[in-house]
Amino acid sequence: MKTQCKPAGVLGKAAMACAVVLSALPAYAQTNNIPNRLIDYNTFLAQAADVGRLRSERRVTEDQFIEMAAEPGTVVFDARSDDKYARLHIKGAKHLSFPEITADELAKVFPSKSNRILIYCNNNFLNAPNTFATKAPTASLNIHTFNTLYSYGYTNVYELGPLIDVRKAKLRFEGTQLEKP
Repeated sequence: MKTQCKPAGVLGKAAMACAVVLSALPAYAQTNNIPNRLIDYNTFLAQAADVGRLRSERRVTEDQFIEMAAEPGTVVFDARSDDKYARLHIKGAKHLSFPEITADELAKVFPSKSNRILIYCNNNFLNAPNTFATKAPTASLNIHTFNTLYSYGYTNVYELGPLIDVRKAKLRFEGTQLEKP
């Protein structure tokens, strides 16, 4: 009799385990489907694919960046922290720290959404760790800045592409780091 009960006991335990797992699924699904109309990750992912294609066409060399920056209506934009920007940035760059980006703040920096915007970030420069600290390649500020500007309707964006040694750069810099002896 005992041998007949063991399979029934095993099946009972398995059924109980399945019931526990199945009863937990709705709770798990609810935690991953919490509504918040101000956060839209799915649209971000869809836009990121579009931005990726655009970005691949809009990465420019140092010489192209310099040439484009000199053209009327072009804005060089730096989204690094206030501290890093104050220490060293491309001469003439407009600044808005990435966490401060909102529609209203962007409108103060860019006269029009049609302005050409040139962006750069920490990962464009070597040999200036106090001002251009290298980020993980997938966390490069250029990636986030390009996507964010696009999300706000600024689609005429170009990105400095190469990795440049600040000591050999053709770009001109300004900031408090240059003022120190």
